[in-house]
Amino acid sequence: MNMHRIHALLAIAASVLLLAAHAAETVTLRIGDQRGGARATLEASGQLKNLPYKIEWSDFPNAAPLLEALRANAIDAGGVGDAPLLFAQAAGAPVKGVGAMRNTSRGVAILANANSTLQGPASLKGQRIATTRGSIGHYLVIAALQKAGLKPGDVTLIFLNPSDAKAALASGDVDLWSVWDPYTALAQINDKARVVVDGAGLLSGLSYQVATDEAIRTKRAALTDYLRRYRISQQWALTHLDEHALIQSRITGLTPAVHKFAAQRASAQAVPIDQKVIAAQQKTADTWFNSGVITARLNAAQGLDPSFSKEP
Repeated sequence: MNMHRIHALLAIAASVLLLAAHAAETVTLRIGDQRGGARATLEASGQLKNLPYKIEWSDFPNAAPLLEALRANAIDAGGVGDAPLLFAQAAGAPVKGVGAMRNTSRGVAILANANSTLQGPASLKGQRIATTRGSIGHYLVIAALQKAGLKPGDVTLIFLNPSDAKAALASGDVDLWSVWDPYTALAQINDKARVVVDGAGLLSGLSYQVATDEAIRTKRAALTDYLRRYRISQQWALTHLDEHALIQSRITGLTPAVHKFAAQRASAQAVPIDQKVIAAQQKTADTWFNSGVITARLNAAQGLDPSFSKEP
């Protein structure tokens, strides 16, 4: 091989390496967030510094539109509860849970107005309950009815987004509102809403960082780093409640008191996607199916990717 050809090959190799380096530098993770929760925690804990990729944030009021954005490939990843993930799986969305968190579930609650005398799962019978279809609030209603020996037909479910459900409860158009933090905390603090049933003992407490199959395949290194930073930020938040709440407030417009109240009772911590988590997710899937909300029995493991739990 002559020297001219060697130089040409070396030049081509150098160009390829430069292009690869440039591509790595310009990887963008498109992250969906709910009411600024993940972004605030990452920012407050300093985990958004020195990123080897870019993050493009999109904010959503709840899991349903976030999952729809994932399904449409408008975002790469985001955070949702266990019940919405299964609802998306049942609809054939190309997404998987890649990171898991567990909390106390007390921030998911069925709320009544301050003057209501309703209390406990049995009191749900005959009530008009607003919630968001396929949400963790919807699931709490199903689980609470089962605990009381009631059926979904024993209540009237009215599917609304959180802002409309809040207004419906205030006006008396519905009797109850099944929702999650920070909406729960906001209603309790500002409107003196009463908790009729909360998720403790009824819900798994699991939530997930989820990603599209395409992002898992094409942006794995960036996704792995993001999940690592997210786990660190969640641990930091447990011991920096005031600072965390202040940053959340700046992003969401809600008061620091609302965010601090929600974080204190959640006590959320990262957990690996292991057999225990998969079993809990299967139990939630079976509850959806047995209640008739989803029409096909799901294999919950197919909606989870444990491989990221093994990454450093």
